[in-house]
Amino acid sequence: MRGSTHHGVVRVCEAEPMADRARHDVLTAAAVAGVVSGVPSTVWTLRAGGDLVESSRAAGALLVGERRSAGLRLTAAVPVHAALSIGWSALLARTLPGRHEPLWGAVAGAGIAALDLGLIGRRIPAIAALAQGPQWADHVAFGAAVGIVLHARRR
Repeated sequence: MRGSTHHGVVRVCEAEPMADRARHDVLTAAAVAGVVSGVPSTVWTLRAGGDLVESSRAAGALLVGERRSAGLRLTAAVPVHAALSIGWSALLARTLPGRHEPLWGAVAGAGIAALDLGLIGRRIPAIAALAQGPQWADHVAFGAAVGIVLHARRR
């Protein structure tokens, strides 16, 4: 935090604390949304008796490729999910309206799904092979969760 003096009184530069708060808001939203957004596909997969880490391995393929071992793809999924969660959360924090953040976040999540799954994911066989409905639900849940966190932190 920077400060300046004027007649012996320290004035604090307000831009830096606001930037710190905004950064903290983004990281908090990314952490919460990154965890809870997997609930829809997890419930779907459990009910269907599927492979719970298939989508994580598919995400890891973005970083290391599909021909790498399942373990390496699963390990690579961690930084992929973290980077995507932080990046999308930062974008949403800058663009979501100051009212009805959860609703607009859910709408944004659907847009993110269209890009992630519809445009990019269909070119990656491991992602294209995933059940798309639950993946879209995860994206909508992600956006809504970011909106909920931002709404709570902005109040």
